[in-house]
Amino acid sequence: MIRRLLPLFAFVLLAGLLFVGIRMNSGKDTSAIPSPLIGKSVPAFSLPVLGDPTKKISDRELRGTPYLLNVWGSWCPNCRVEHPVISALARRGKLRIVGYNYKDAPEDAQRWLDEFGNPYAIVLADEDGRAALDWGIYGAPESFLVDSQGIVRWKSVGPIDDDIVRTQIEPLLAAMAVTR
Repeated sequence: MIRRLLPLFAFVLLAGLLFVGIRMNSGKDTSAIPSPLIGKSVPAFSLPVLGDPTKKISDRELRGTPYLLNVWGSWCPNCRVEHPVISALARRGKLRIVGYNYKDAPEDAQRWLDEFGNPYAIVLADEDGRAALDWGIYGAPESFLVDSQGIVRWKSVGPIDDDIVRTQIEPLLAAMAVTR
């Protein structure tokens, strides 16, 4: 009799474990992907500027003031969702916004910027996505907040919204200004 009920007991035990796991994670942001770069220097890179492939920008050239590295692509639907927020953040002038065009044809990227506006101080082009591997970039949109010494202080996967700007980016930016 017990042998016949053994599969039922196993199922109930498994279902109970799944239920406990779900309850323990309820209310937590499970979309957050921690970055091993937090607290470390940005990866060394030298990438061409979108629209001028003969001009390259390195990680060292971006040091001196904090910046938000915003990973985007013309092929990315969520990049359109976050673009007005990035544009508004750039207009405030409190933070330099560096565009990181990821796995995109240059003409498609330029057409996208012409259509939606260009909030970026500079746009780096990583057409084949090789430099993105060092950053741990999974796709677009992603964003990294980098301090004036070139240390990654924050990473976000997915579109940035006004709440993220207010509750995460601005407090970190204020803390960076105090520690200068």
